[in-house]
Amino acid sequence: MSADRVLDAVQAALAAEHAAVYGYGVAGARVGAARKAEATAAHAAHRARRDALARTVRDLGGRPVAAAPGYALPFPVGDGAAAVRLAAHLEDRVAGVYSDLVRAAGGPLRREAAVALREAAVRAVRWRGSGVAFPGLAERAPNAVNGQ
Repeated sequence: MSADRVLDAVQAALAAEHAAVYGYGVAGARVGAARKAEATAAHAAHRARRDALARTVRDLGGRPVAAAPGYALPFPVGDGAAAVRLAAHLEDRVAGVYSDLVRAAGGPLRREAAVALREAAVRAVRWRGSGVAFPGLAERAPNAVNGQ
């Protein structure tokens, strides 16, 4: 595994975490009161992962990719049901980039990426109410199967 490949995978994970932090800001504002704590906890988890990944990029000799001022959402989020769908979508996307990082990295970074992949997959199941056979693999994701 090349150092450039690992750094690229860490940068991709960092970019996905930036987007997840933004997305949870939107979802958290729309999700119902019963799931507000869950959204808040997920938002905090993604902020913590984002900060850790920025440190990892610097440790690898790179310059952390910056967050965009805004992100295009995959669909309008006007109510609680859409907020829940968005949260599941964010977790699926994050799981995908951590899957790539697991493939690219070794040692402690690979283990940490695997933990992050598992956490994202568990949150996706909680939001969606069902899981997928191979979290993090785009070709196995519900949207890929349904052609969406």
